[in-house]
Amino acid sequence: MKSAVETLNPTRVRLTVEVPFEELKDSLDAAYKKINQQVTVKGFRKGKIPARVIDQRFGRGAVLEEAVNDALPKFYTEAVNEAELNVLGQPEVDITELKDNETLNFTAEVDVRPTIEIPDYSGIEVEVDAVEVSDEDVDKAVEELRERFASTSPVERAAEDGDVVTIDLQAKVDGEVLEDGVASGVSYTIGSGELLEGIDDAVKGLEAGAEATFTSELKGGSAAGKESEVTVKVTQVAKRELPELDDDFAQLASEFDTLDELKADSRKRLENMKQYDQATQAQERVLEKLLELVEVPVPEKLLADEIQTRKHNLVNHQLGQMGLDLAKYLEIQGKTEEEFDAETKEQAEKGIKTQFVLDELVNKEKLNVNQEELTEHLMRRAQSSGMSPDQFAQAVVEGGQVPMLVGEVARGKALAVVVEAATVKDTKGEVVDLGDEDEADESAEASADADASASASGEEKNEA
Repeated sequence: MKSAVETLNPTRVRLTVEVPFEELKDSLDAAYKKINQQVTVKGFRKGKIPARVIDQRFGRGAVLEEAVNDALPKFYTEAVNEAELNVLGQPEVDITELKDNETLNFTAEVDVRPTIEIPDYSGIEVEVDAVEVSDEDVDKAVEELRERFASTSPVERAAEDGDVVTIDLQAKVDGEVLEDGVASGVSYTIGSGELLEGIDDAVKGLEAGAEATFTSELKGGSAAGKESEVTVKVTQVAKRELPELDDDFAQLASEFDTLDELKADSRKRLENMKQYDQATQAQERVLEKLLELVEVPVPEKLLADEIQTRKHNLVNHQLGQMGLDLAKYLEIQGKTEEEFDAETKEQAEKGIKTQFVLDELVNKEKLNVNQEELTEHLMRRAQSSGMSPDQFAQAVVEGGQVPMLVGEVARGKALAVVVEAATVKDTKGEVVDLGDEDEADESAEASADADASASASGEEKNEA
């Protein structure tokens, strides 16, 4: 077999392959054997029909077609390996010449990873938010904890803001009660905004036993997005009572003996959260600066596939679970379809570029992923997916997604290397120490994944 490579553009090549006919022998034998098992010829036992009889009865062309279909993937793979190409997706194959007992010639056009030059990134500088926790932040956190320990007691008066009411609901569309539009004994805190728009005004001022009707757009269910006439009946009004902010509350709500200790712990927790957010912000901004330094051509088909994947996931998974379609989502977001398409393209392009650049950094810095790092990453992914680690691991293995997870960890490590080399200052001009290395790596993985994971999964599927 002989092969040659022609570069069509920075992300696409054409392979020209010439195969001597004798190299098709194994595939021809396999073709005759396969046809033998599929057909019957009077006078011959199944599977024992001579090749000349198959040629006469079914045509040599059918055998050649079967043999070529069997052989092409092998010869294509050999040509790719010989040229040391890093291909993306499936090739477009064209058989240019097939002469029986002489030769098989074909071409294969395929996208390839572009050659990327990683420049010196040590001079990258970014600014991030300073870590500041005010007394008001601490008070708010303690107040939220206090809200969780609130109790309720029924009252015989009209409902007010902050009260917890027990209500029955009935929704009609076009005068008909919806099958999934009836609910009883629903507990609702007035002012929480957790139910339908307009319900707060409807129930305020009502005592137990009273009802009101209002119009609202349904958020979910069979009539999601439609205007509905909703009847709400209050069956109970209860007043929320918050515990006193004292040492007794600290002992009730935490492992601490005093309110001062609880507040000090809340401050520390808030500082840790802000430090993590600061680290994540640093990763994102360093990544943006890195992408600005590198010229990354993007294969057109890969970009089109990535855009389609992102749209599909949004419409069929995220919006579907919320009972929305794309048109309603765009209305809520205040965007036109053209603006949405432009944003999706920009995000997809950034995701692909991120993957290419970080993968090149993995190779340049010779970064490896050990079992402990992979396990830790798998545990985090399992937690975010709502699955147990064992369930998630099984799903990953069965879906052949282990290489994708390895890639995610490696890209996170590559980004962490760049961040370590960069200068990160906060808005006060202070140089930021991103702290614990493991936490920084975890944050880097999250930042890298946000832009590259969808592209990585799409590419894994293309290369499979």
